[in-house]
Amino acid sequence: MIPNGAVAITKGKIIAVGLTTDLLADYTARKSIDASNKVVCPGFVDPHTHLVYAGDRAAEFEMRIIGATYMEIMAAGGGILSTMRATHAATLEQLIANAQRHLDQMLALGTTTVEIKTGYGLDTANELKMLQAIAAIEAAHPMDVVPTFLGAHAVPPEYKGQTDKYVDLIITEMLPAVHKWYKNASFKVQDASLFCDVFCEANAFDAEQSRRVLQTGLELGLPTKIHADEFQNLGGVALAVELGAVSADHLDVTPLAEIEALAASNTIGVVLPAVNFNLGSSHFAAARTMVDKGVALALATDFNPGSAPCLSMPLVMAIACRYQRLLPAEAMNASTINAAHAIGLGKQLGSIEAGKQADLLILDMPDYRYLAYQFGGNPVSKVFKRGKLVFQQ
Repeated sequence: MIPNGAVAITKGKIIAVGLTTDLLADYTARKSIDASNKVVCPGFVDPHTHLVYAGDRAAEFEMRIIGATYMEIMAAGGGILSTMRATHAATLEQLIANAQRHLDQMLALGTTTVEIKTGYGLDTANELKMLQAIAAIEAAHPMDVVPTFLGAHAVPPEYKGQTDKYVDLIITEMLPAVHKWYKNASFKVQDASLFCDVFCEANAFDAEQSRRVLQTGLELGLPTKIHADEFQNLGGVALAVELGAVSADHLDVTPLAEIEALAASNTIGVVLPAVNFNLGSSHFAAARTMVDKGVALALATDFNPGSAPCLSMPLVMAIACRYQRLLPAEAMNASTINAAHAIGLGKQLGSIEAGKQADLLILDMPDYRYLAYQFGGNPVSKVFKRGKLVFQQ
């Protein structure tokens, strides 16, 4: 906390942080921006989204209100498979346009860096189509975009009851094709990672199937992420720690012993409270326990059309403070620097430090705690990406 503070920026990088009086004595600004009586903080980093898709699942929202569970909807052909069918039917241009609209809303809410997963293709051609959409979005939008391959998101209908056979397809066909695509993509040229993820969950992929996918990804040079413990504990966190995963995400039913193992590792724990809120659940990941045990904790929206149609990191922070007992400073930390580490960018962005990328927000509020204390509106006055103004109210 620096009352009456200032940030000096040149060529998109932060070069100094300190008291306004000190920086004005040391530097002559070509342009000054007055943030008096406002909060300046890092841009939010959203390290877990499923932002590229087609269609919607508004009908499932009604089904859930009536009483259908996530797994019941999925078993009836809804859920991920419903979005898969819509995504297959969409053109690349339609996927890009839909995603760009979502990114514009995220940017207005203060998110300056976002991770986007595939996983609604579930065959080689459509997973590559999703990666192409992610690359096109990254090239056209001011936000930094980090790609993740999630071919192991669900078992497609043609492989029902043959999950191992689908895993074989991912390993022998999808991952090599994805790796070949990545070698020639802009992400590789920019030295940005492509992650490999898997949904380790009942009715999706068990721990051994998850291991096979992730180990193959590692052999191809793709760092690991994992969806773990959303509904059932299958050992996904232990697998993440063993494989040196960059992050383990969801963690709603992670037992204490695995929380302690996560705390002793370099793996970031990512919790997604908008999912629990959207599903009407009273059970949330034990974020308070995780922080107390020493887990490096991050928050994310998990934006997707079914379980978390939420674009707002400030709302996620507000939920985490109320239902998971995080302090506002902990929620801020989890939405910036820890979230940056959850996508491998903690050395480049996520905090206001000399040498880092100048991704900054000006919040129209007198105290950073208002981010979580108030909710339902948008406190973001201005958004700067690499020192350039990219949004203002």
